[in-house]
Amino acid sequence: MKLTVSGKTNDYSEKLTVKELIVLENIETPEYVSVSVNDEFVKSGDFETHLLRDGDYVEFLYFMGGGC
Repeated sequence: MKLTVSGKTNDYSEKLTVKELIVLENIETPEYVSVSVNDEFVKSGDFETHLLRDGDYVEFLYFMGGGC
């Protein structure tokens, strides 16, 4: 199955969940990452069950606070 992850298209095994992809991609501080699949956010509680499909576009996002 082909997925586009953070702008790069790669081949992955079938029946891959968001959580499994986080592990495969060695995502730093996975407890703080937000995941968007095809421009829709996946709830962190659904990472273990949300199956990715061929052609999905996945982004890993970190929200930062700050300011003056």
